Amino acid sequence: MVSARRKAIESLYKGECTIKEFQSVKDPNTHITTNKEVTVLEEQKCKLSFEKQMSSTKTNAPAIIAQSTKLFIAPEINVKAGSKIIVTQNGRTNEYSRSGEPAIYMDHQEITLELFKGYS
Repeated sequence: MVSARRKAIESLYKGECTIKEFQSVKDPNTHITTNKEVTVLEEQKCKLSFEKQMSSTKTNAPAIIAQSTKLFIAPEINVKAGSKIIVTQNGRTNEYSRSGEPAIYMDHQEITLELFKGYS
């Protein structure tokens, strides 16, 4: 049974994601194994959160501004390191990869993302 707190958290999810992994796949006809991108999950409700971080060092150089991106998703989803995560939210679609270990809570998990640059 889904808790009321989890329902409340998931009511904030405004995006959907697709998770893809680079896996070894054996062709049933040729029996040759090749590495291919495989979709492991589609249309999973989620939410992206963005946070700007500024450096605050006292130098003559301009402040450095960075943005961190965090994905909120159901706690039972297993997102492997190196997976490609395609998120559509607010009419925009971007590709990310998991950059850190997820913080798993009772009703959700938070995964730090970075823009996808290729499979590692």
